[in-house]
Amino acid sequence: MSRPLRVAVVGAGPAGIYASDLLMKSDTDVQIDLFERMPAPFGLIRYGVAPDHPRIKGIVKSLHNVMDKEQLRFLGNIEVGKDITVEELREFYDAIVFSTGATGDQDLRVPGSDLEGSWGAGEFVGFYDGNPNFERNWDLSAEKVAVVGVGNVALDVARILAKTGDELLVTEIPDNVYESLAKNQAKEVHVFGRRGPAQAKFTPLELKELDHSDTIEVIVNPEDIDYDAASEQARRDSKSQDLVCQTLESYAMRDPKGAPHKLFIHFFESPVEILGEDGKVVGLKTERTQLDGNGGVTGTGEFKTWDVQSVYRAVGYRSDAIEGVPFDDERAVVPNDGGHIIDPEVGSPITGLYATGWIKRGPIGLIGNTKSDAKETTEMLLADHAAGSLPAPAKPELESIIEFLDERKVAFTTWDGWHLLDAAERALGEPEGRERKKIVEWNDMVRHARPEYDI
Repeated sequence: MSRPLRVAVVGAGPAGIYASDLLMKSDTDVQIDLFERMPAPFGLIRYGVAPDHPRIKGIVKSLHNVMDKEQLRFLGNIEVGKDITVEELREFYDAIVFSTGATGDQDLRVPGSDLEGSWGAGEFVGFYDGNPNFERNWDLSAEKVAVVGVGNVALDVARILAKTGDELLVTEIPDNVYESLAKNQAKEVHVFGRRGPAQAKFTPLELKELDHSDTIEVIVNPEDIDYDAASEQARRDSKSQDLVCQTLESYAMRDPKGAPHKLFIHFFESPVEILGEDGKVVGLKTERTQLDGNGGVTGTGEFKTWDVQSVYRAVGYRSDAIEGVPFDDERAVVPNDGGHIIDPEVGSPITGLYATGWIKRGPIGLIGNTKSDAKETTEMLLADHAAGSLPAPAKPELESIIEFLDERKVAFTTWDGWHLLDAAERALGEPEGRERKKIVEWNDMVRHARPEYDI
């Protein structure tokens, strides 16, 4: 008698959920177990999107619809490579799809990056999003702050630093985050980009939303509005990029509105050193750059020192290696051919192992890009299944993995458990008129999700 194709998807963020959705929408009879290291699902949406972005967090509703399907089972609080090895997973599944994302910070690679007051943007995001793996308190005593990078993460960090704690109290931030943000002393936030407006990686809406707060004055120097032939072409080729440039131009030309917090966006300033005294950040040194005609820049030899007391490095995320899976340390991705994970020693696919999302292509693109990415991977997986090239697992029965986890005493969480945790967070927020208040501590999340466990 035929049985469903058994697939383990490792990582319950958008990438993993989109891949699961595509598999379930195929003509193949499939049963999926969605593994997640955290006790709660949704990955980037829960722990990477700024709390004052309810529009983006609304994506959770569509992800919920996928997670509600009978063919999909959520298994949280399980770290693949630690609680269960990849080889052990193979006993239960025909195929394994890795979609573990990226939370670490890329290095800025300038002197002074290790000074006190120099932070990876991801560390700050982890703090204000209530990720249990990150700090519970944050030093926000700096009055002048630098953010290096011109992507949406840089905008998120700059906006959170420029807002007041009370402005964010309507969001899902936990009490510990509010207590730190309420003490924020930042009066100036400076965002630095090495190239020009046409090369900025902002999305138009994110950039416009900077100006929505009455407490933030967005300032762009008119001298930084400059384009070469390649830049003009970039604007013609992308409506989105053209809108970004238009918005930056409007910031450069308008009259000040007199808001108390100044958010400067600087272009053509390449960081060369974070300056320190007594081990602490006291400034940022940049070199002025100029367009080279091809969309790139060259240094001018003109240097400037900026008076700042902290620096946030928002130059990209990097993925972490997964125990038992090949990893390219330089690119911070698993070696792959667009879907199959490749054994670098022989240069050929490892049967039954696949990748999607940032662990596959690096931390680039918007959440929506993940759908096409997942389509490429799942089509390869389904083609391999149709060709009969996937080895059958020894224990494909649905309950076999549950028995294994119980025997190993893994305190795994479930989709029903997420509903319990969700209800608990909503109950915490209700007295304050908020949709929810996020629970931060790992064990507290597990206790709410699986009250029968003695954590």
